[in-house]
Amino acid sequence: MGVAARRTEKVSSGLDVLVEKRFAPLRGLALGLICNPTAVGRRLRLAADLFHEARNLRLAALFGPEHGVRGDVQYMAAVKDERDRRTGVPVYSLYGSDADSLRPDPRTLRGLDALVFDIQDVGARYYTYQATMLFCMEAAARAKLAFFVLDRPNPIGGTVVEGPALTPGFESFCGVHDVAVRHGLTIGELAGLYREERGLDLALTVIPCRSWRRGMVQRDTGLPWVFPSPNMPTPETALVYPGMCLLEGTNVSEGRGTTRPFELFGAPWLDGSRLAEALAAERLPGVRFRPVSFVPAWDKHAGVRCHGLEVVVVDREAFRPFRTGVACVAATRAQDPGRFRWRTEPYEFVEHVPAFDLLCGSAREREALERGRGWRDLVPEWAREERAFAKRRARHLRYDP
Repeated sequence: MGVAARRTEKVSSGLDVLVEKRFAPLRGLALGLICNPTAVGRRLRLAADLFHEARNLRLAALFGPEHGVRGDVQYMAAVKDERDRRTGVPVYSLYGSDADSLRPDPRTLRGLDALVFDIQDVGARYYTYQATMLFCMEAAARAKLAFFVLDRPNPIGGTVVEGPALTPGFESFCGVHDVAVRHGLTIGELAGLYREERGLDLALTVIPCRSWRRGMVQRDTGLPWVFPSPNMPTPETALVYPGMCLLEGTNVSEGRGTTRPFELFGAPWLDGSRLAEALAAERLPGVRFRPVSFVPAWDKHAGVRCHGLEVVVVDREAFRPFRTGVACVAATRAQDPGRFRWRTEPYEFVEHVPAFDLLCGSAREREALERGRGWRDLVPEWAREERAFAKRRARHLRYDP
């Protein structure tokens, strides 16, 4: 079936399927719902509101991940315990001021029968919602609670696996388990992999999507896109994110504070035209680069004119974001090694390990770039790790090609 034909299909999220079933799998249960603004049905109603109105279950608690249940908390800012202003249900934070705050306090699980997870992932190991899900699965297993995942499509597709493995000692909230950077799984498939590979004694139920196929991306599904975090405004942002997020591990702006985060990058000292020429010579598949200048409204270089590039994907199927991201980091460093810096501040509650290493999953990529190696030199090692992960994930795939 071709892409054009697939676009005529009506894809339903796990939440849509659950609503059609009148919440039957959850009947009679006291529930804790882990959600954010992406947990909407086709009519854009939030799962928290739908659960609160359902007569055959009891919404007893909400759990707020990074950015909060209603999505009103910024990047790396602590989420507070509160009472939800619409439902009156208590909200417990899963993203506070230290690493312990990332896991549910056992006291917040008392009186619950099950936890339900409904958050849109973006298909990258760095994205913290999947780490939140794993921590909640572990807490549910300890508390003997059932765990439900309302599945959603992977917005960048489910066929391609790309990027290095996560090496022991480099785990963090942006790399909680050894999966490829671009893992090609839905959040429900990830839950199955986590349960098996972490050895969790957990009653896991995944409410699958209907009519989604692995070759589909978000624009093919007809489902609404609600940006899952403040700097993930479009599905196109999600496509470049598995590579361009690597700029977070440097002093080069990844475009935060602009209307095109991760699609723009630059710094005050860079020459965009020279950078475009250098990256054009790399012949990266499926992508072109346009010289730009921009002034971030906040975050790195706020209020200062930066010069750099716009990442323009011209062939979605050929594009490889992680390879592209490494090439972009290498090119910016090569243009001015004296001004380029690796980020050394604590990153996602981890100190003493560079953020770039946490994102890559080891020090290998950073050390290679420091020795003057390019992305092509690393491809054989990545390819071996990609094949190994593709083999591991195969048993957890729920959807047809």
